[in-house]
Amino acid sequence: MSSKNSKSLHEIVAENIIKKLEQGTAPWQKPWNSNSPAFELPYNAITGNRYKGINSLSLLSADREDPRWMTFNQASAKGWNVRKGEKATLIQFVKTHELVSKRDEEGKPILDEQGKPVKAKVGLDRAIITTAWVFNAEQINGIEPLVKSEAKQFQWDSIQRAENIIQASGADITHKTGNRAYYSSALDSITMPLREQFDAPDKYYATVLHELGHWTGHKDRLDRSMVDSFGTEGYAREELRAEIASMLIGQELNIGHDPGQHIAYVDSWIQILRDTPFEIHAAAADAEKILNYLLAFEQKREIKAAANVQVEAQTEAKPQKVKEATLSIGDEIAYNNTMYKVQGHLKRGRMRVEDLSTGNTFFAIEN
Repeated sequence: MSSKNSKSLHEIVAENIIKKLEQGTAPWQKPWNSNSPAFELPYNAITGNRYKGINSLSLLSADREDPRWMTFNQASAKGWNVRKGEKATLIQFVKTHELVSKRDEEGKPILDEQGKPVKAKVGLDRAIITTAWVFNAEQINGIEPLVKSEAKQFQWDSIQRAENIIQASGADITHKTGNRAYYSSALDSITMPLREQFDAPDKYYATVLHELGHWTGHKDRLDRSMVDSFGTEGYAREELRAEIASMLIGQELNIGHDPGQHIAYVDSWIQILRDTPFEIHAAAADAEKILNYLLAFEQKREIKAAANVQVEAQTEAKPQKVKEATLSIGDEIAYNNTMYKVQGHLKRGRMRVEDLSTGNTFFAIEN
């Protein structure tokens, strides 16, 4: 499905995004709120994993209503059929391993009970970027109708989750009468209009989280270039990252996304992508980093709550040894369908914790 002279993925996506920006239909230009039909980012129908970065933008640009995607072979393995004439959509991924046939001492392939070669996963000397072609569920016969996926269970609703992230971030946020929301890199602070100036809570929180996206760029956080002034190309590049991140976190928290206030950057984005198509790849990657950075605050709050629950349980079981009721290195905590593991204890009551589902590590405070 590809050829030697075919364009790279970032060139294809950049061209598609430029067309959609001109039409006002780029993925992050589409407003939606918590009362709208459920919006889900593209994910693999077989593994359940969400497509990230430029792959997500590539699939969103296909304008499909169904978020499920899969390769031809994945569909065939399920007994589903890609309809004749349907065109696949390009994605890419980093390949670190490959499957090779196991061989005996004579160099002959080892076969299993069905007579098929036994495969082994072997690491590559150097990771490579490779491509794949995927089809949407709307292009496939035999697949079951889409059922809205069950939302991940948290202790708090969408608005409270957003509030928890904001509070846990520790960001300096000032509210005052006005019509501008902005982050000042010089002061490392966010200025917001008064809450009552917003006609709905989700619009307020979507705006704060957008500014928190900029806040992550500080040199002590994700360290992006934040020195460009309003109206410059550098400022527009940063705004592109924050806008894509806003779309991602709006979907994650189900609080919606309102792109109206950022329409002034459209012409700049179009020019940037025409001049440097790879910018869409870099912007999408940075947006994923912003999302992960902000969601880590929620994970810290969740693991802290779980740690407190476990400590309280230990205290109740051994009231005479309250001081010993602490989590130990290697302890695993099951909380909200996620397993966490204590990696180590640090100063001032902090501990290093790993999310076993993602491999991400962060710090939590043990009370």
